[in-house]
Amino acid sequence: MSYLEYRVKTTPTGFRKILYLNWPLALLLTAVASVGFLQLYSVAGGNIGRWAEPQMERFGLGLAVMFIVGMVPVWFWRNISGLAYAISLVLLIAVEMFGTIGMGAQRWIDIGFMQLQPSELMKISLVMFLAAYYDWLPQRKVSHPFWVLIPVLIILVPTFLVIKQPDLGTAILLLTGGGAVMFLAGVHWAYFATVIGAAVGLVWTVFESRGTSWQLLHDYQFRRIDTFLDPSKDPLGAGYHITQSKIALGSGGWTGRGYMQGTQSRLNFLPEKHTDFIFTSLAEEFGFIGGISLLTLYALIILFCIHSAMSNQNRYAALLTLGVAVTFFLFFAVNMSMVMGLAPVVGVPLPLVSYGGSAMLVLMLAFGLVQSAHVHRPR
Repeated sequence: MSYLEYRVKTTPTGFRKILYLNWPLALLLTAVASVGFLQLYSVAGGNIGRWAEPQMERFGLGLAVMFIVGMVPVWFWRNISGLAYAISLVLLIAVEMFGTIGMGAQRWIDIGFMQLQPSELMKISLVMFLAAYYDWLPQRKVSHPFWVLIPVLIILVPTFLVIKQPDLGTAILLLTGGGAVMFLAGVHWAYFATVIGAAVGLVWTVFESRGTSWQLLHDYQFRRIDTFLDPSKDPLGAGYHITQSKIALGSGGWTGRGYMQGTQSRLNFLPEKHTDFIFTSLAEEFGFIGGISLLTLYALIILFCIHSAMSNQNRYAALLTLGVAVTFFLFFAVNMSMVMGLAPVVGVPLPLVSYGGSAMLVLMLAFGLVQSAHVHRPR
């Protein structure tokens, strides 16, 4: 099917666009966000105005953004993918020049009504640009070294800017999310095997650089690695976060202590209980059953995205949908691994549950792109 034919055949009008929306996906997103509202109310000690109410307002705005973006034909998003990537890149450079500093990192731009984190925008615009690139590139050229180098540079430039902020967690998400889109587009597996081998060598080099004049990571990042490997070495210092997180997870048992009865969060032993470690407070109050229920909701969102992508005949729309699904998966997989001690603490929020403005709005915008691909697919 030619690009022109695709545009003609996939542009429903009027009320039909609303009917064609992926409503089960919208309901699942609302269900996950509602879990977040309840948990933010709990960790605030019953104060709805502290975190829960602002989060509800942001989700309401995000839901409107998702539906508006979903009404726009997917070919429009394809055409502006390069512009979206360029704007995100300029914003990352702007952060480097005059960004707002918070918690030892320079990651935000003050735009008046909120603190914008451009690295969140880059996660989605990178997927958009790579999907457009592989939609334009003939299949026979996908694994040619020259045409592989271009997307590698597209991924590495923003990753380097994000590492400088410093934000190791987001940098990892950009690398893995971009690499996943390349793999889904059909790049030969040998490239990925080479990258994995190089990554092993890089890890060895990073450890060798510690304490030298050419140290590759900040001291606090090395402390996070030490804490990950053995939290008991400094249980009241660098290992405090993960130690308290494990205590809260273990105390929840199968069914939990009960809603608003979590001692670790209520007595403020659990750090960052409304952002990075909110899953721990949920597991303490609702136990294994509560944790696995949230994970099931996340898995259903991924499955609906995969089903939508596999039934879409347009290469850009399919890659875009799968790219958003992979990015979403990496969000909650990294966060849950982090709070359970299976991965270093890298400051990745739990999607739609953790308190935050930029992450919430950008994620809903991303699912708006998924809705656009779903609404305007050939029927």
